[in-house]
Amino acid sequence: MLGGTEFVGRAVTESALARGWEVTVFHRGRHAPPPGVAELLGDRTEEGGLAALAAVAPPGDGTHTWDVVVDTWSGAPSAVRDAARLLSGRAARCVYVSSRSVYDYPAPAGLDEDGPLVEGASPDAGDDVPYALAKRGGELAVLDAFGDRAVLARAGLVIGPWENVGRLPWWLTRIARGGPVLAPGRPDAALQYIDARDLAAWMLDAAEAGLHGPYNLVSRPGHTTMGELLNACVRATGSDAELRWTDTGRILAAGVEPWTDLPVWLPPGELYDTLHQGDVGRAHAAGLRCRPVEETVADTWAWLCDIGGTAPQRADRPPTGLDPATEAKLLAG
Repeated sequence: MLGGTEFVGRAVTESALARGWEVTVFHRGRHAPPPGVAELLGDRTEEGGLAALAAVAPPGDGTHTWDVVVDTWSGAPSAVRDAARLLSGRAARCVYVSSRSVYDYPAPAGLDEDGPLVEGASPDAGDDVPYALAKRGGELAVLDAFGDRAVLARAGLVIGPWENVGRLPWWLTRIARGGPVLAPGRPDAALQYIDARDLAAWMLDAAEAGLHGPYNLVSRPGHTTMGELLNACVRATGSDAELRWTDTGRILAAGVEPWTDLPVWLPPGELYDTLHQGDVGRAHAAGLRCRPVEETVADTWAWLCDIGGTAPQRADRPPTGLDPATEAKLLAG
């Protein structure tokens, strides 16, 4: 596991350990990995940062040191390239956590894995490329090194315990404070997402089954709704929050940014179709199972409480959430 201490990487590590697998975690040492793993330390962004991995010599007898390597990297494609090249002779298979952002925008509702992809991504690119190009560059790097031994896990919106992006934790924290809560748009707006634990389980199953190629990895469209998600937050926190469903036009007129100021939520349109209406038939036919939103929300709240109520925040992602003054103004009408 490249990473393995936060969010999706943590979920993968925990899932593999629960299966009784032997897990090696290569990470920078900034966060403690779960107990029971073997550790290799290094920073892949630095010169010589893969030395600990390079020191593990390939068997040389046609077998592999590791059955599978999982990489969640979302920065420079060149970092994915270097690790993939190094590990191609040491690992039997590779699962790269990519993104549905690799599809050319806007992605129409119902787009499957054969949809057009962004252009211009290079496995040799550094940190100065947009997210979509970086993820596509990572895909190309993995395919170059592993070929048909690679799975490209094109995840969409990911939530659940260990989240360090701030989407579901923000809603839980806000709703836990109680009182009137601005609820955006319509409660019946369909959502498409995946719990990090369900993503992890599918990826390990896919590696074990010898799958390869790209898979869109989120729930089916309408797995839950915005109303069901927020009401689950109310029940999980036990607060007296009152959801005040507010017209989309009023919200946008106030300068509120969907997705960032109000995480998860998007008004109808191209971006909504792109993120909440994708075709996921291939992954579900290959065994993807998504737990109920109630479970994801309750477990995320339990995790938040267990760590003191403040979720970790990735340094490379801006904080999310609506300014309280803006919310109060909109609630006042």
